[in-house]
Amino acid sequence: MEITGLILVGCFFLLLLLNVPISISIGLATLIAMVMSIDFTPATVTIAQRMAGGLNSFALLAIPFFVLSGLIMGRGGIAKRLIECAMALIGALPGGLALVNVVSCMLFGAISGSAVAATSAIGSFMLPEMKKAGYDVNFSAAVTAAASTTGMLIPPSNILIVYAIASGGVSIAALFMAGYIPGIMVGLALMIVCFIYAKMKGYPLAARLPLNIVVEKVLAALPSLFLIVLVIGGIVGGIFTASEAGAIAVVYALLLSVFVYKEVDYKVLPDIFLKAAETTAIVMLLIAASTAMSWLLSYENIPQTLSKALLTLSDNPILILLMINLLLIVVGAFLDMTPAVLIFTPIFLPVAMELGMSPLQFGIMIVLNLSIGLCSPPVGAVLFITCAIAKTKLEHIIKPLLPLYAAMFVVLMLVTYFAWFSEALPAALGF
Repeated sequence: MEITGLILVGCFFLLLLLNVPISISIGLATLIAMVMSIDFTPATVTIAQRMAGGLNSFALLAIPFFVLSGLIMGRGGIAKRLIECAMALIGALPGGLALVNVVSCMLFGAISGSAVAATSAIGSFMLPEMKKAGYDVNFSAAVTAAASTTGMLIPPSNILIVYAIASGGVSIAALFMAGYIPGIMVGLALMIVCFIYAKMKGYPLAARLPLNIVVEKVLAALPSLFLIVLVIGGIVGGIFTASEAGAIAVVYALLLSVFVYKEVDYKVLPDIFLKAAETTAIVMLLIAASTAMSWLLSYENIPQTLSKALLTLSDNPILILLMINLLLIVVGAFLDMTPAVLIFTPIFLPVAMELGMSPLQFGIMIVLNLSIGLCSPPVGAVLFITCAIAKTKLEHIIKPLLPLYAAMFVVLMLVTYFAWFSEALPAALGF
């Protein structure tokens, strides 16, 4: 067991260092580790079976639908209307543009289900506006990178669907409800940091808009925001499943972007469909490869061994959960969210449950934890996109990111040690 585990981990990190794509690294490392323990033919057959079995889930059908609806929304003028709505409501507060940035990223991230999409769509508009108003470029980029991750918690969220599969069947609807309070808490924590920073720097206040303009901007954004109500309301009300909700989201996004806002032309739809297919293929390959690796880890009893090792280090639940969080933060800085959830859920979930944490609470904890990794160097995807939009360097935005990291970490600790934040809403709705 020890030799297989060492070969698996060693090969995986070696392939990553050689810049092999992460899905290929996971698959090859799993294959090499299995070949070293059994014959080549049984190893390849087993991996193929496990990869196919990992994708044989009705719940995974929701992912391509939500990916496609997010891409359509991204092209359909949704971001612009959400930004204008947020600007009308809170733009005149101290640090107004930074606050608008956070709120817009939260809303667009929730609608699109993608941190990368939120970074690109909101950052492309907000970063030039913040620079024009006198905000520090590096601070603006840091805010965008941190705020774009809130969409991973606020449903509909693809990564929560992935966790539902990895955990062995936690209700997707319950996970969606559980993500609301922590996701909003992260957004509020980031807004507090932005407010304090703006007061310290003395950034100018935007002019208050007349009430009729505010109403106009809010009404213009309501059709976009209704997507969340439609999808989540239908799931919570038992009208349709998460997968069916994804299909409904695609239809609604098409109607809104093509016929209502008229910002998506028929000619660009094939490109959108192709991009959605590419993104879905990447995600599904990651899921398939990670499922095979997770099976090998389980077959070699590695999760059970690590669980026992962690529980023998200390009998203090607070300390053990802190260690798990710190390990996941390091993992999140190097590994994409999807494989991280699929690989580490079977390892750490049994430990968390042994300490009295429910699978629901652990799911929100691990997603929030890995969301911090999305905006952490050296691999954080949203960092590089933000730096490209802001025309700055990665090392320049680390310092303004630190207080934002601290705010996110405080929320992470609250979610970790107090079940209420994750479980209150699902319990109130009967999940």
